[in-house]
Amino acid sequence: MRKLSLLFFFVCISWVCLAQPVRQMIQVSVVPDSETWLYPLGRDACFTITVTKDGILQDGIEVRYELSRDMMEPFKGETTVLKNGKLMVNAGSLRTPGFLRCRAFVKVGKKIYEGRATAGYEPQSLKPTTKMPADFRDFWERAKRENADIPMDARLRLLPERCTSKVDVYELSVQSFRRGSRMFGILCIPKGDKKYPALLRVPGAGVRPYEGHIAEAERGYITLDMGIHGVPVTMPASVYQELRYGPLHDYWKFNWDKLETVYYKRVYMGCLRMVDYIYSMPKFNGDLIVYGGSQGGLLSLVTAALDDRVMGCVVFYPALADVNGYLHGRAGGWPHYFKEKDYADAVIRKKEEVIAYYDAVNFARILDKPIFISFGYNDMVCPPTTSYAVYNSILSPRTFIPAPETEHYNYPELWREAWVWGEKLLMENKK
Repeated sequence: MRKLSLLFFFVCISWVCLAQPVRQMIQVSVVPDSETWLYPLGRDACFTITVTKDGILQDGIEVRYELSRDMMEPFKGETTVLKNGKLMVNAGSLRTPGFLRCRAFVKVGKKIYEGRATAGYEPQSLKPTTKMPADFRDFWERAKRENADIPMDARLRLLPERCTSKVDVYELSVQSFRRGSRMFGILCIPKGDKKYPALLRVPGAGVRPYEGHIAEAERGYITLDMGIHGVPVTMPASVYQELRYGPLHDYWKFNWDKLETVYYKRVYMGCLRMVDYIYSMPKFNGDLIVYGGSQGGLLSLVTAALDDRVMGCVVFYPALADVNGYLHGRAGGWPHYFKEKDYADAVIRKKEEVIAYYDAVNFARILDKPIFISFGYNDMVCPPTTSYAVYNSILSPRTFIPAPETEHYNYPELWREAWVWGEKLLMENKK
């Protein structure tokens, strides 16, 4: 099991370290006066703003700061000059559960640097604004049955240039959702004679190729990285660039007024079909964990909620969560459909109705297996208000590690914690 723990650590580092923010010469720091970044209702939050260059406090520099509730318009903004290298800002308090954010901006030359901190006010009491459709379970059970009727027609194409002495690497494609519709991924299989557990990685938003995770397969895992767009995942980078700004531009906005043809229905069914394939593999030992962040966090949760064969899921800052929050005066999840409210009322009502069938909150409500979840309070892509709406809806065993300072990324240490959790889950399954 020590080898398993080390494996998980290397998996995490290799898959997410590139998402870490790059440090800059000018650092704008905003820190709340609570060690946990959490406050009881009614208590004022005070933020300390500092600006450093090469680690040295900068005195006499102009700073603009603004205060707001999570993703809402600022209710206060001011420009002032730092004295003694620091500025203290009393932001007031909240009387209802939520988040209070302080953002600070400094302009040096032509570049603007930002720091932020977000105080949480009893977020464990945040309830989703999204309602559960009465036929939510029936809708997805019917979709699963229809998907099961589509022949998988799995196709493997060996990628000899990526294979090693210990691992075979393939581009995999499977049919799902409708005849002729395929999902692609990179499958890495250990060459040994044993049976192996599997890791299914579901992707964050975007259009890209995939390399596969050979090092992890060499340590004894079947690894499958899936794409969601129905195109091969081994084409030249220029092709994905053309797709990203061509037919797949803003794919997350497609067909939200039509329940059956929402872009993500095909994606959700594709995730389940990848599970089908893993379970068809002679070398698979029956232990499967699915994981991802952002859009991948959504897909990890959805896959685990809809498929009883998944042991558990790792979810970082889930997207498409409590999306209609903006219609109720608070933050909504990525992709922030209702933030501008630039639809007619009838269109809004229809989109709100359809999105409820795809919202992460409702999959959290039906999840019946263990989950590891983590997110940051400074995230303005998948806001903490919406991530807490998901977390607070989960009734199954849950492990939560908040990372208040993080934005739309996480630390390698958090992935380490996630896979220690995964190691324990696998051990318990073998008892």
